[in-house]
Amino acid sequence: MPRATLDKDPRAVAAMFDAVARRYDVTNDVISLGQDRYWRRATLAAVGAKQGEQVLDLAAGTGTSSEPLADAGVRVVPCDLSFGMLEVGKRRRPDLGFVAGDATALPFADESFDAVTISFGLRNVVDTAGALAELLRVTRPGGRLVVCEFSRPTWAPFRTVYTEYLMRALPPVARAVSKEPDAYVYLAESIREWPDQQGLGQLIKAAGWGQVAFRNLSGGIVALHRGVRPA
Repeated sequence: MPRATLDKDPRAVAAMFDAVARRYDVTNDVISLGQDRYWRRATLAAVGAKQGEQVLDLAAGTGTSSEPLADAGVRVVPCDLSFGMLEVGKRRRPDLGFVAGDATALPFADESFDAVTISFGLRNVVDTAGALAELLRVTRPGGRLVVCEFSRPTWAPFRTVYTEYLMRALPPVARAVSKEPDAYVYLAESIREWPDQQGLGQLIKAAGWGQVAFRNLSGGIVALHRGVRPA
């Protein structure tokens, strides 16, 4: 299969997610074999938000990751570049304050949030370092960062099987459940080209975050990276 062209221009990325917004959550559930629910729970636990705290959920999409925070009394702000995603989320949860925003130029004041999190969105940003720096800017001193992102399986034989699934099996599966399978070819390619656990950790440290650590989920298919803004 030919390699997808990774166009990370913000307008192109937004248009791609606009096109898949209506069935995005269902498609993800099918493609991940239900693992996305486990990844979301692990991310929420890592954020550890308390009632009354202010949390930025960047690349929130339709708000699936924001809902449990809001239901727990956390003042969560779902933010995404895709208007299509935001529209779907707003129809389902009109009580959530969805905000349109670019990860590299966030529409928030300095030190606005007790915690910031981004799930499966950082690798789609044109400037990873710029996005991590922006997240640092809007986080209060002592505040927390949690990044949930696809990574590299730690067991070599499984890593080979996983890569084959991404590039061979994922597009046909996406074609069966989505009208925009090309978007999932892009997503598969973006996962394959993304840094491994240590590489992303180095990027987070370089952006100014302290106490950086990561935890593997599902054998390293996904990694949770955490950091703290120095006081």
